[in-house]
Amino acid sequence: MAGTGGVSPSVMPALPAQAAAAAPGRPSCSDLVRDRDWGATGLGPRNQWDQAVAATVELVLSAPMPMAYGHGPAFLLIYNEAYADLLGALHPAALGRPAAEVFGDLWQSHGLGGVVDEVFRTGRPFLEAETPLTVVRGPSGRPEQAFFTRGHSVVRDVDGAIAGVLTIAAETTQVTRRLQSLGELTSRLAGALTVDDVARVVLGYAMTSFDVDHCAFAVDDGGAYRYVRRIRGEMLDEADERLPPVWKRLPNDQRSPLVAAAQTGRPSFVPDGEPLRHVASDRHERRIRALAALPLRTPSLTGALTMGYRVPHTWLPAERALLDAAGRLVAQAAERARRFEAQHGTAQLLQRSMLPEHLPELETFRIAARYDVGVDGNAAGGDFYDAFRLLDGRLAMVLGDVAGHDVRAAAVMGQVRAALRAMALTDPAPPSVLAGLDRLVGSLGAESRNEEIFVTVVYGVLDPADGTITLASAGHPPPVLRRAGQGGGPPTAELVKVPPGAPLGLGGRWQTGLVRLEPGDTILMFSDGVVERRGHALTEGLDALVAATASATSGDPRNLCSLATSAVAGTTDDDVAVLAVERAVAMSRSATMLVAAEPTGPSRVRQWMSARLREWSVPDPVIGAAILCTSELTTNALLHAGTPAQVHIDLNAERLLVSVADTGTRGSVIRAHADTMSSRGRGLGLIEELSDSWGTDPTVRGTTVWFEILIANDRRD
Repeated sequence: MAGTGGVSPSVMPALPAQAAAAAPGRPSCSDLVRDRDWGATGLGPRNQWDQAVAATVELVLSAPMPMAYGHGPAFLLIYNEAYADLLGALHPAALGRPAAEVFGDLWQSHGLGGVVDEVFRTGRPFLEAETPLTVVRGPSGRPEQAFFTRGHSVVRDVDGAIAGVLTIAAETTQVTRRLQSLGELTSRLAGALTVDDVARVVLGYAMTSFDVDHCAFAVDDGGAYRYVRRIRGEMLDEADERLPPVWKRLPNDQRSPLVAAAQTGRPSFVPDGEPLRHVASDRHERRIRALAALPLRTPSLTGALTMGYRVPHTWLPAERALLDAAGRLVAQAAERARRFEAQHGTAQLLQRSMLPEHLPELETFRIAARYDVGVDGNAAGGDFYDAFRLLDGRLAMVLGDVAGHDVRAAAVMGQVRAALRAMALTDPAPPSVLAGLDRLVGSLGAESRNEEIFVTVVYGVLDPADGTITLASAGHPPPVLRRAGQGGGPPTAELVKVPPGAPLGLGGRWQTGLVRLEPGDTILMFSDGVVERRGHALTEGLDALVAATASATSGDPRNLCSLATSAVAGTTDDDVAVLAVERAVAMSRSATMLVAAEPTGPSRVRQWMSARLREWSVPDPVIGAAILCTSELTTNALLHAGTPAQVHIDLNAERLLVSVADTGTRGSVIRAHADTMSSRGRGLGLIEELSDSWGTDPTVRGTTVWFEILIANDRRD
């Protein structure tokens, strides 16, 4: 074949210095080509190579991207350092050998040989689709997956005959991975329900997919903007990822790339400069030299996203297109999240506005309640609880359930609860109250021509003088009674024996049962969402709740309410409501402090709490643990809710209960294990470690996080 024609040594091009240096300890491809004896190969002696072939070899060896030349029908391989990296262990033995010998079965099984042979026979170039390859790079020598698009074209000798095939491999790993990450971004944004969720997803995407040094995400907020950012080197842990991001107000300064992009709707790309010089808030932002600012615009939302590097960076067209696509996805997700938050907030406000904002305070009885919305949290439900003083000083307490998860169920619930109060204040006897509610529910069903209104209620009247409770049930599960251990024995729990009665609206008749709370005892009312699970008998859930109540660390009502919502394994689509009343062994002491949303807040809480607990002669170990946990919780409340916090401490002979309430919208606080070196989010880990129990209570206007530390005899000593 052509390609072995004479070329005098005097015109033979010198082999170039390598554009890509050889790995330490191995000879370069140029050295290997120069030193090899080619006389016994199809190429012939090097000084006799065809001029076009020699020029092709020079091009291959000097190119910075992976290139290989296969000579003749056997495709003797000559390649450069970049291609040698792709060959891995096959190099350097592959140099100068036929491709079929080098690649073995791979030459046929992956169609590689067929493609190259087709190009050689027809002379038509061919561009392969993107192909994953395993390559070994860097000093670690670890294999990694990379993506390449390979182009094959013929090389002709000086006479125009086909001498071989030139293969160029263009690595598309970065583009491919970014496209893959764009798919992952789409998937993760689909599950982002709140703007906080969107922010977490976006910041994580920018830092991992583009490996940026700085990223900021801003959305409009009442005529201004708020933003959250992430910078390279931030110490983040699991608690940080679960807690809401820290939002800050963004000054309305047109020199800010975030503000300019949000207001104008136009992107900007700075390859090198000081894009944040006029608005930098710290040294991290002053160091940014390259910045992309992308507008986020939908019919109901404006915002912006910026990504920056500390070194110059050219924003190529493909990268700009990818960023534009990501920006559109983020904007749509943020708009969906904002709509969800508005709808969710309306449903939550409707639901919680129908529940008592404050429960009565009695000298020797403590009361707590909890309500968790089921389904997706975006619809009002029919569960309700209430507790209020009667005219004669007794306490009325009720927990009920209206079937359904819609506004209609919530409306019926509100009517039933209001009517119950009115009836109880006139005649508090349980049979009389349930009979009146039965007539009301029947009337509501007749008016709506709907026979499917289903309401269950358990109602009781507590006499604080002796702790007796007169109970009646209209088709509702009986309460759980937790007895404090007598004579040093362990606590016990059982279902209260309440005579069963028909649900409201069916014209039933109800009888009462009597139970007495001794000092240390607690009664727990609950809705069926606490114990019902699909595929399981109701008795399984009741048994699990009774067992969990008996094994609780204390009978404190707030502790039992929190425990009850997770006592039964599995998830429920139903709402969950619980109400607990404890007869205290002795009167407790309490104090409350309102903490302003300012940096000195946690310090003031520590001083106030230390003075109060020492005044009450609380053991030093308890004081130390309580102050540390309270300080962290106060910091989290001020930082993440952005509102003043209310710290409440309640002490009796058995335990210290501390709660920190805010009026923000940070949502549920989740248990998370935090690294001891974490700078944020440590409060949850500390509470888990230092307290005997803890939990969160969503309220009408915010969230309360509380913890309890038992004061055993050995601690008091």
